[in-house]
Amino acid sequence: MTTTIRPAGPVQQGADGARARTYDVCDNGRQVGTVGISTDPAFGASAGVLHSLGIEEAHRRRGRGTIAALAAEEVLRGWGCTQVRLVAPADNHAARTLATVLGYTERSRNMLKTLPGTAPALPAGLTGRPMTEQEYAEWAATCVETYAQEWTERGVPEEQARLKSENDHAANLPDGLATPGMYFHVLVHDGAVVGYVWVARRETPDGEELGYVFDIEVREQHRGHGYGRALMHLAEHITLGAGLGLLGLHVFTSNTPALRLYESLGYEVTQYNLAKAL
Repeated sequence: MTTTIRPAGPVQQGADGARARTYDVCDNGRQVGTVGISTDPAFGASAGVLHSLGIEEAHRRRGRGTIAALAAEEVLRGWGCTQVRLVAPADNHAARTLATVLGYTERSRNMLKTLPGTAPALPAGLTGRPMTEQEYAEWAATCVETYAQEWTERGVPEEQARLKSENDHAANLPDGLATPGMYFHVLVHDGAVVGYVWVARRETPDGEELGYVFDIEVREQHRGHGYGRALMHLAEHITLGAGLGLLGLHVFTSNTPALRLYESLGYEVTQYNLAKAL
């Protein structure tokens, strides 16, 4: 058995410079599957994505998927990529198993919750309100650096992390605080702001609208008092107030306190995000 990959078509290049190509997975010249790769416009040309891999049922469990993935990684190296990532849906155990065999490690998770008709009441003494322009300006002054640092702390090269942060903030907030579908609120205790949450209106691939927690933080001097849970309850109030019944989020796997909080609030994993250095 000789497993190889061969181009199924030319390299596709987008207006943003991202490259993509699909390959046939072949066994002694006969196609038995496909594998697709691309560069990642969010992180830049040196970041690769293994975005699809499928082997026909009759040809599985013989190592062909592993060989095809490794061959695809070699192509990405040739493109100048230094890292590669992939997404494994929560219900695809085989994809996660193969990723582990290939040396990928879990970087983060996407989670989702179906909200009840009424959000939990905030604890006594706590209130939520929209951010003021001044509060938004203070947040915006550091948000790009803060988000980039979160990625670098998880092993993403600094240049890629910076580009990811700049791209995300520019794309999501073209009009700043006035951007439609973006909700910035603060949590207040005894007149002092103890934290904030940013909820966005988003759309799933199948067209269903939901709320999405883009950013949440308890100010350092106020941590350890349950304000993170209260902020998530506030996020539910915001989402329901916008007429939405689902609330999603992204959490880094290494952020154990946040991960445990979301699990305790009823959020379920929808996908695992894994990565490896090339």
